[in-house]
Amino acid sequence: MSRFSQPDPELGHRLSRRGMLGVAAGATAAALLGAAAPANAAATGSATPATTSGTNGRGRPVLPPGRLGIQLYSLRDKVSTLGFGPVFAELERFGYDEVEFAGYTQGSAGPITLAQLKRLARNHGLNPIGSHVGYYSDDPNAYTFAQNLTKVLDDAQALGLKHIGTASGPFRYGSTVDAWKRAAEDFNTYGAAARARGMKFYQHNHSEEFSFATDNPKVRLYDILLKETDPDLVHLEMDIYWAYVGQFRFSKRPDGTPAPFEPLNYVLRQPDRYPLFHVKDGESDPSNPYGYNMTDVGDGDIDYQRFISAVTRLRGHRLAHHWQAEHDNPAESFTFARRSSAHLHSLREKC
Repeated sequence: MSRFSQPDPELGHRLSRRGMLGVAAGATAAALLGAAAPANAAATGSATPATTSGTNGRGRPVLPPGRLGIQLYSLRDKVSTLGFGPVFAELERFGYDEVEFAGYTQGSAGPITLAQLKRLARNHGLNPIGSHVGYYSDDPNAYTFAQNLTKVLDDAQALGLKHIGTASGPFRYGSTVDAWKRAAEDFNTYGAAARARGMKFYQHNHSEEFSFATDNPKVRLYDILLKETDPDLVHLEMDIYWAYVGQFRFSKRPDGTPAPFEPLNYVLRQPDRYPLFHVKDGESDPSNPYGYNMTDVGDGDIDYQRFISAVTRLRGHRLAHHWQAEHDNPAESFTFARRSSAHLHSLREKC
């Protein structure tokens, strides 16, 4: 449960992800609007300085070739009505290279096997790069890492996934230092099992991971996760939007003392730990308790020219990471997918 009294959109997001059976993305051509030029709004604060030449520049494309994916949770409405095939066709047309799953069924669109799903993706030039699965459940038969690790890994292997992870926070045992050490032990176990199959286990953050241990408010929980997990076994998928929400919410300790941090610096210090990223955007809104209002990629204040460039300019890291567009609840999911791809492909490095 959230430790905050106000409504917690993150909690609802995590629960809805955990309960999902199938997701995907795409659209029919008739549903698409003409391409709009998304605004690259100036960022706020030291974390995301303003971009003055992010689009239509003369430099090298910021986005590495073959590395743009989409988290299919964003397009769950379309997969449940159209099925994976029509969705993947539209993603191919939009210029996506990869897909990240949040379930392997089509909902009301009818049954599909893992072999069919893998073949559909490949037929449309889409590489299944990863998947989100629940961390644990009180149900002993639940499809989670804790309850059914072998089945989770069997399915990931059948799809040819290189990464298999969870969007659940490491709060299984609580929010104390020792509780997160116990969760880190779980993650090391899953990571070792995934590695034995040629895959990487990863954890996707929301903002609460950047809060502080309840028994030691000088310690940031995310730092415990990094320290206590084996870097060869446990990897991170930074959700960049939620990391900046975490910066907004948790740049002060509970006693009010400053505790500033920059999400990008976590990556630059240990880039090998971050094979995957979620690229979602938000308009800065200090009146919102989360600091941002989520929006389509390119319409917000997160400087993706700066962030992606900083990571891909590291020696040997141009093609070492995968960038998954996402919006938890887009106004129109096809339009979100199209516009986000167009914006990210338009970004150019500064000369």
